[in-house]
Amino acid sequence: MRGFLANSVFFGAVISLLGYELGLILKKRFKAAILNPLLIGIIAVIAVLLLLGVDYDSYNESAQYISYLLTPATVCLAIPLYEQLTLLKKNFKAVAVGLVSGVLASLVSVLVMALIFRLDHEQYVTLLPKSITTAIGMGVSEEMGGIVTITVAVIIITGILGNVIAEFVFKCFRIQEPIARGLALGNSAHAIGTAKAMELGPVEGAMSSLAIAVAGLLTVIGASVFAGFM
Repeated sequence: MRGFLANSVFFGAVISLLGYELGLILKKRFKAAILNPLLIGIIAVIAVLLLLGVDYDSYNESAQYISYLLTPATVCLAIPLYEQLTLLKKNFKAVAVGLVSGVLASLVSVLVMALIFRLDHEQYVTLLPKSITTAIGMGVSEEMGGIVTITVAVIIITGILGNVIAEFVFKCFRIQEPIARGLALGNSAHAIGTAKAMELGPVEGAMSSLAIAVAGLLTVIGASVFAGFM
């Protein structure tokens, strides 16, 4: 029975979706920030794979169909942005400065940490795309010679962390402006942060959607420059 399940064409996709659904149920039931659906889904999938003795390659082969939805899902984030187009035009300068500042903060922080911990070039470029969406980050890491699988893991961890601590950080620094909160989440925690932004409000969601796209493009350019610093 275990072998049959593990070799099923859609085994990976099914347990991934069920794990995420479990996370949604727990988040709705207990309202705790730590119960992020993606985090719960990851833990659930790992538990199932260990229980059934399924290796990562077999799981990945049957779960790859979900990856095809990454790009169209990212493109769909343009819808809430379009709905807030007037607000964007009104605050264009502030938004532009916020986006550039966020991208530079991400790249500079990785450079500083790489120097402190004496990472080699491969490890350094693996971490550079940590704050952009997976669909873009994978390509950036591969192009610069990074370890793509680790890049994906770092991107997911960054997004989950941003999603979990966002409200706490906003309260600590008394950040109440919807545009600022949305840009911060999209810029630092990509799509997972945007999910949180949409929970906070339509303006936050729209600005976070914008940050995903623009920060991704700016990081592609910035990462190629910063990659030469080590």
